[in-house]
Amino acid sequence: MKPQHASWLLMAPGLIWLGLLMVLPCALVFVLIFFERGIYGGIDWAAPTLENIRRVLDPLYLSIFLDSALVALSATVIALLIGYPAAYAIATAPPSRQTALLFLAILPFWTNYLIRTYAWIVLLNPAGLINAALTGTGLTSEPLPLLYTRPAVVLGLVYSYTPFVILAVYSALQRLDPSYAEASRDLGAGRAQTFLRITLPLTAPGVAAGAVFVFVLSIGNFVTPDLLGGGKFQMVGNLIYDQFLSARDWPFGAALSALLIGLMMVLLFAQAIATLHARGGHARA
Repeated sequence: MKPQHASWLLMAPGLIWLGLLMVLPCALVFVLIFFERGIYGGIDWAAPTLENIRRVLDPLYLSIFLDSALVALSATVIALLIGYPAAYAIATAPPSRQTALLFLAILPFWTNYLIRTYAWIVLLNPAGLINAALTGTGLTSEPLPLLYTRPAVVLGLVYSYTPFVILAVYSALQRLDPSYAEASRDLGAGRAQTFLRITLPLTAPGVAAGAVFVFVLSIGNFVTPDLLGGGKFQMVGNLIYDQFLSARDWPFGAALSALLIGLMMVLLFAQAIATLHARGGHARA
């Protein structure tokens, strides 16, 4: 058997899996866009239309997309501010401790996502541990409205997805040649200047990968806004969920999903371009 044939044979199970569970469903979503909802739900295959595309571009729905993007962007920025120092601390720790520290970073993934989200409800509600501590120490005279707010949703997203940033940045730091930082210090640069001029630019692909992970997962999330937001404001994930399961308007839900998929593809493409650019600059250095 020729080597290229063996390679295709080894990749076949994965390609079939991706084709059946990702490519085919996405193709079905794009097909549904051009049809209308049936009288009792489902699909009316008789009359192709562009109405769903026009509805998606309505200012009402575009404002929901923008609001969702702002929430996802807030979660992404905070996750980067927390995750990068954590990853840097793990990468610079003694090798014998790095495995244990990485284990602690991904430990929340061992618990079901819903359980972790409900745990924040216990912490943030007016009779929860955080308000009890604040009122008990006299910092506040009455419980603060922490739950069912936008900051609560951002907090839940940051908690859930920061480990992705830690893993992505840690991987980039591990690939970083320490001789660059040593040369920078030998030439008189301080630790801060070395970090800003050498370490941070060379680990930009890891930062970009972590940011895309958090943003993409956050903007399509519907569980956290529903539980920690209390339904007081709607994100695009909740809107798509309602169209498929409540309104039973599958074509419009497919149109919203297609817009979200398109946004994700643009972000992934931009992240790939940034990674190639960073590698090119690294190679020239």
